[in-house]
Amino acid sequence: MKKFFIAIVILLGTSNLVYAKSMTESVGDILSIAIPAGAYGTSLYLGDKDGQMQFYKSYGTTIGLAYLLKYTVREKRPDSNNKDSFPSGHTASAFAGASFIHKRYGLKYAILPYIAAVYTGYSRIHANRHHPIDVYAGAAIGMLSAWCFVASYKNLQVTPIVNNNFKGLSLSYKW
Repeated sequence: MKKFFIAIVILLGTSNLVYAKSMTESVGDILSIAIPAGAYGTSLYLGDKDGQMQFYKSYGTTIGLAYLLKYTVREKRPDSNNKDSFPSGHTASAFAGASFIHKRYGLKYAILPYIAAVYTGYSRIHANRHHPIDVYAGAAIGMLSAWCFVASYKNLQVTPIVNNNFKGLSLSYKW
């Protein structure tokens, strides 16, 4: 199973290299697959069945929502007449993986994936494939889906609370 998963990641990552116009774009293409693959691979390695199910929900929601918006908003890309710019699916994918790691396993493990996710967003703007707002929206979608569907691996859960009367965090611990 793990060999199959690794082969799929390699095939998906290298298939984008054919279309990339620069090294920056190529690296961003690879990171958009590698970050969520690493997140899911971590849950496989740890035998974290709950984490795997949460990844499916979170990542599935991210990709589904990103593509639903792409084909309903119909924003023109900066480099062509293609109308699937908003939001950035590459950025949504990268931030979904980084946010999964953050929420499930802790911020200290997510710092490098977040940096790589930011680079992915930068690469989409640099390649003239997206407007900045497309990248911001993709990042927000990826992060919000993880924060909605992923619980902490160590039973400590931090939940943001925002309403008309209060803005803050809720902490809960299960034992």
